[in-house]
Amino acid sequence: MKKYIDASPEAGKEFYINFHDKGKVVMLNLLKFKPIADYTNLDELRPTKEMSGEEAYQLYLKGTLPQLEKAGSRIIYFGKSQNFLIGPSSEKWDAVLLVEHESVLKFMEFAKNPEYLKKAGHRTAALEDSRLLPTTEIRNYS
Repeated sequence: MKKYIDASPEAGKEFYINFHDKGKVVMLNLLKFKPIADYTNLDELRPTKEMSGEEAYQLYLKGTLPQLEKAGSRIIYFGKSQNFLIGPSSEKWDAVLLVEHESVLKFMEFAKNPEYLKKAGHRTAALEDSRLLPTTEIRNYS
């Protein structure tokens, strides 16, 4: 089964084309943590003791929150998850994260920030699998 941790260049281009002029973008993150964080090839970030993927993801959030806020973004929600009420029983996610970005350009500014990139390895070490779904608000739903 294929795992998804990082966006492909093609998906990045499609994201920019489809969302660059839509204003605020909310990213839905579905997260599955590794039982033990894997810091292979991440020696500069390796903690002094073994930790869970969930603990490593907390390090990622703590280390990147200042850059997120600097870009005008914010965490709307972060919570634990497990089984779908409606959806395949074979898919299980440990956590859900909703992050609001002022715009696609602000998101890209955040994602390319060297200070963010210094800490992003904690995310790689933490995650077994993930999904990232960009969304924009529908205002005419009544």
